[in-house]
Amino acid sequence: MVSMSDIKTWYRRLRFKLKHDVLVVDNVVLILAIVLCLVWTYQSIVAMSRNWELSEEITARRRDLELIEMEVEAAELENEYYKTEEYQEIIARKFLDKEGYGENMVILPENSEEAKNKHSETVAEVKERQYSNFEKWMMYLFPKY
Repeated sequence: MVSMSDIKTWYRRLRFKLKHDVLVVDNVVLILAIVLCLVWTYQSIVAMSRNWELSEEITARRRDLELIEMEVEAAELENEYYKTEEYQEIIARKFLDKEGYGENMVILPENSEEAKNKHSETVAEVKERQYSNFEKWMMYLFPKY
């Protein structure tokens, strides 16, 4: 069994070693320097990561700003186009059936079924014909008008 005097002796030895071997000025200064370096390093890393996040956010917002500026510019150009006489004439012709100066309006009836079928038959006939390589070259070099 361990007696009370043994525990007191062990405690006094430990206290003496701490006081004279471990907690001397040199060791305390060294420990403080290490702790300060670790704190400084940690705070630097935190600051750098925050700066990185903020720079990424700034970059994203600048991209968004450029996109919005381009959209605004496109809308302004579109508005300028809508104000031109050319656009107004196109819209008047399309929706109001207006005619230009010196033009005559001709309103044609819709195509009959016979006319619609005739055109589709000619297209099918052209697709069915097989051309030789020489004929293809001749058509490419000398197209028919």
